Amino acid sequence: MLAIIGGSGLSRLDILQDTALEKVTTPFSESAVEILTGSIGEQKLAFLPRHGKTHVIPPHKINYQANLWALHQLGVTDIVSVNAVGGIDPQMAPGQLAIPDQIIDYTHGRLHTYYQENLSKVVHIDFTHPYSKRLRHLLIVAMEQQGDDLDEVVEGLPVTQGVYGCTQGPRLETAAEIIRLKQDGCDMVGMTGMPEAGLARELGMEYACLALSVNRAAGLEKKPITMEDINHTLVAGMAEVKKLIPVFARLYAADEQARHKSAV
Repeated sequence: MLAIIGGSGLSRLDILQDTALEKVTTPFSESAVEILTGSIGEQKLAFLPRHGKTHVIPPHKINYQANLWALHQLGVTDIVSVNAVGGIDPQMAPGQLAIPDQIIDYTHGRLHTYYQENLSKVVHIDFTHPYSKRLRHLLIVAMEQQGDDLDEVVEGLPVTQGVYGCTQGPRLETAAEIIRLKQDGCDMVGMTGMPEAGLARELGMEYACLALSVNRAAGLEKKPITMEDINHTLVAGMAEVKKLIPVFARLYAADEQARHKSAV
């Protein structure tokens, strides 16, 4: 099954049909994780808003372990994570969509692994390439197909690679921190990319990120960063993301059918 994890600006996915609310219990939370399941065309899909349905859970308080475990329990094999980010690279103007291929983790204190208690041996996962090549390719093709219909708020075709720097939050970064991230090679900065991607890899689920730039990162413009400007870009940009998801779902369904046929 395919899953979409929604970030800031994407707490609902009204395009799902035949929906049901699943409440999944996990060893990592006293309360159940609520996941909306449904379909887009022939493709079954699960939707989980990481900040909660009313966007009240800050990045450092998200129960990433419970969320990813619950998706795995439902039979999810592939995840597209939608993330709002700040743009560092000049291409990452507000409204720009990107599909990063690498990530650097600057977070601290988050429960970032399932392999920490009652182990028979120490486990190390290969995280050389944190994002799924197959899902990234399908996202790129979907964006190319959707390109002519994108609203003017989205700055043309997506940036098809880049480094996502994941900071702790919930505050935005200082100008000096952005200089450091730029020197480290980061093209965008967000607060929710890790440990989500790592936990997905530990559970054997393929994972890709669809990032929407909602502001220039701190210090890169003379004007101050305001939530009013960020929210304006979020509303318009996530409306385009919602148009993109059905295109991606159709491509994903066709790819799944082709893979199953070749495996027979």
